[in-house]
Amino acid sequence: MEIWIARALIALSLSMDALAVAIGAGISGKNLGRFYAVRASIAFGFFQFFMPCIGWALGASFLTYIAAFDHWVAFALLFAIGVKMIVDGARGQERSAGVNVLSVKALIVVSIATSIDALAIGVTLNTIDDNALLAAISFGVITFAVSFAGFEFGKKLGARFEKSALIFGGLALIGVGVKTLFDHMS
Repeated sequence: MEIWIARALIALSLSMDALAVAIGAGISGKNLGRFYAVRASIAFGFFQFFMPCIGWALGASFLTYIAAFDHWVAFALLFAIGVKMIVDGARGQERSAGVNVLSVKALIVVSIATSIDALAIGVTLNTIDDNALLAAISFGVITFAVSFAGFEFGKKLGARFEKSALIFGGLALIGVGVKTLFDHMS
C-alpha cells in the first residue's frame, strides 16, 4: 500500500504545473467551454503519462550502471525539481499567463512544457517504483483529473492558488525524494 501513496504523491506533484496552467486558463478563459477543458486535460494527462515512459526507457538502459547510487540520483532529481517548483511559486512565476488552450499547437507546447519534470522522474522510475508502467498511467490519470478540476475551479479560486500549487508540488516532490533516500539507505 505504501507504493500507492508514493505514486499518488508523485502524480499530484507532477500535476501541479498542469494545474497552474488549467487554473490560469480557467480564470482568463471566460468563454472556455467544457470541450476545451476536457481536450486540454487529456493532453496534459497524456504527456504526464508519456514523458515518464520516455525517461524510463532511457533510464532502464543505464540502470545497471547506476544501481549502486540510484537512490542518490532519484533524490537529487526529485529535490532539484521540487526546489525549482518552490522557487517558481515563491517568485509568483505564473506559467499560465497568456496560455491559449484553444489552439492545438499551443496546447501541445504547454503540455510538453508542463511534463518535462515527468521526463526527469521517468529516468529513475525503476528506483522508486517496481511497476513503472502503472506509475506512469497513474501520473496521466491523476493529471487529467487535477487539470480538469483546475479548469472548473479556475473561474472561482483566483490567481493566488497558482503560486500555492507550485509550492505544494515542490514540497511533496522533495518529501518523496527524502523518503526514497532513507528507504534505500536503511
